[in-house]
Order: sequence, then C-alpha cells, then structure tokens
Amino acid sequence: MDLKELENGINPDIHWYYQSKKLPLFNYTRKTLKKADPLTIVDVGSGSGFFALEIEKNFPANIAKVYMVDIGYSEQEMAETRGKKVEKTHFIPEKIENSLVILMDVLEHLEDDLAMLKSIKKAATGGNNYFFITVPAFKSLWSGHDDYLGHYRRYKIATLRAVLDKAGFNTTNTYYLYGSLFPMVWAARKLDNLKKKEATSNMRPFNKLTNSVLLGLTSAEMTITSANKVFGVTCVAEGII
Repeated sequence: MDLKELENGINPDIHWYYQSKKLPLFNYTRKTLKKADPLTIVDVGSGSGFFALEIEKNFPANIAKVYMVDIGYSEQEMAETRGKKVEKTHFIPEKIENSLVILMDVLEHLEDDLAMLKSIKKAATGGNNYFFITVPAFKSLWSGHDDYLGHYRRYKIATLRAVLDKAGFNTTNTYYLYGSLFPMVWAARKLDNLKKKEATSNMRPFNKLTNSVLLGLTSAEMTITSANKVFGVTCVAEGII
C-alpha cells in the first residue's frame, strides 16, 4: 500500500478502493487455505500492512505468521515486533514455506521488477507457496498520479505474465480489476495530462454517500472480475511460486 496515499488523508478501513480491492485477495486466500493450512503471509512492500493485517484479522486461526516486508520500517518498529505473529522486517525471509506471498501495487515502483521476483523465487524452497500480485494497468492511464507515486511502468496481462514467467513463477490466473471505472478514469487522466497539472495522487477521501456508492459498485464487480481479461485500472496475477 502506498504510504503517500495515507498522507492524503485516505483511511483504508473505510475507503471504497481498499475495501473492494481486498475482496479478490480474500477469495484467493480461501482457495489457498484448502491446500496449505496454516498459512504464512509474506507481504512484500507492505507499507502500512493493510492487506496482510486484513487477512490475519479475517482468517486468524488459519494464519501462522505474517511477515510485513518494507525497507521503510525503523529499527524500533522491527524490534518491537520481532518474534511475534506479525513481524516487521526489511528483508524477505530466507526460507519461504507454506506461504502466500502478496505484492499489492509494488512491482511498478521497482526499476528492476524481475530481480525482486527472482529473489522471492529463490527463497521459496519449502512446502507449497502461492502468490497474489496487483499492479496498475495500461500505459494509456499514465498521468501525474504515476509520477507522484514514483511508478516506472504500468502493465497489461501479457507483460505481467511475461516477467513472472522469466522469474519462474507458475501463473494460474490473470485478470483486471475496476473495468467498470476504466472509461471514467481514462477520460479524467487524459484531461489532467492536457492541463499539465502538477503531479499528485488521484486517490482522495470521498463523502459518505459517494464512498458508499463506489464501494457497492466495485464490490459487486469483484464477484465476476476474475473473468475480466479485457481492461481495467488494476491487473492481477495469481499462482504458484
């Protein structure tokens, strides 16, 4: 999760985007738990850890350990969690075993996304290991939002699958999220680009009614989104490491 969005006053506990985005992750977690239970969560580039913590909160009896991996954590933060069920760390565990590795909007921040994936593959040497990855979709949506967040690229299903294949990941499903919002987002970002507005995040808080409507719309979409191979704002990959 981008901490810059928290700085803009976003509360992921109520914001429609985060509340709907966690739903396909939960669906995949349920599927994974049928094959590996208890499960270790390795949240790479975790930031606030929203998604990993939401998994632990919703499946507490099935989660053995949560590693929140982010170079932004202070030594004090890591020391306070060392050895606990939820542990903050700068580094991927040396051995990833019976784990679900999640990268929620992380790869686009890395100049060398392949190197990160290879490091995860190298560590995934024990038991059954699975992954759930989200990245921003379609270069045509590039705007000051991407510049502000420090993105190197946006992906399509084909480009995400290609880098996962090079890293040795077995991708079992790919699809897009927020297809219903794609036309509106595309138009808004093209307009922003024409205006040459200062780089800033498009993510912002909404009033209660608007937030509720957007949450209802996008949550309904999440029930069928795994069939969306055409377009969307976010690209998802699931599979086995």
